[in-house]
Amino acid sequence: MSGGEVAGILVAVFWAILVSFLAVALARLAQTLRATTKLVADVTDQAVPLLSDASSAVRSAQTQIDRVDAIASDVQEVTSNASALSTTVASTFGGPLVKVAAFGYGVRRALGGRKEDGPASPAKQPRRTVIVGRTIPAARRMKRKKD
Repeated sequence: MSGGEVAGILVAVFWAILVSFLAVALARLAQTLRATTKLVADVTDQAVPLLSDASSAVRSAQTQIDRVDAIASDVQEVTSNASALSTTVASTFGGPLVKVAAFGYGVRRALGGRKEDGPASPAKQPRRTVIVGRTIPAARRMKRKKD
């Protein structure tokens, strides 16, 4: 056997091994493609019902948003009506009620003053108001020291 024949046999063996590896790789690639095709089909079968459910949920949410919008506009109208009613009541009854309260206070004050002015009641001291953090003017301080 010559050197050329040995080299030819080596090249043939190398090509046979290379073709064997390529055949195994192609067989595994075909198996992966079959699994991927099955996975895509399963996802498609599950995605279609999910998309229809999501679509109905979005429609339902839109309906609820429309209802909430209608309720909010009704509440705004009721609020403005209540504000107008409050203003009307305050202007209608507020003035006369203040006058009646002032009159009642004046009557009580007048009747209370007569009772205190009687001979049996002792003389009342004027009330002093204490304001924290406020000083008395010098003229008033001197007056107090003299008393």
